Amino acid sequence: MLGILRSLLLTAAIVLTMSIATLADQPPDPGSGGPGTGDLPVGGGSPIGGGLVMLLSFGIAYGIKKVYDIKKIHLNE
Repeated sequence: MLGILRSLLLTAAIVLTMSIATLADQPPDPGSGGPGTGDLPVGGGSPIGGGLVMLLSFGIAYGIKKVYDIKKIHLNE
């Protein structure tokens, strides 16, 4: 009985996995045009420099806060 139930669950899992995989969309157009054609690349053409600077500055600020909190705890002891 346990073997039949196990094989039934395995079959159902395989069928569900296969059916979900067939619902996937096609990948987007890679923007085959070269510079000056007006086609944007897949990412949309937005620069990542500003976001990278923000991410690094928030990380540095978080690190400074953690160091400050650790020093504050050790000074109170």
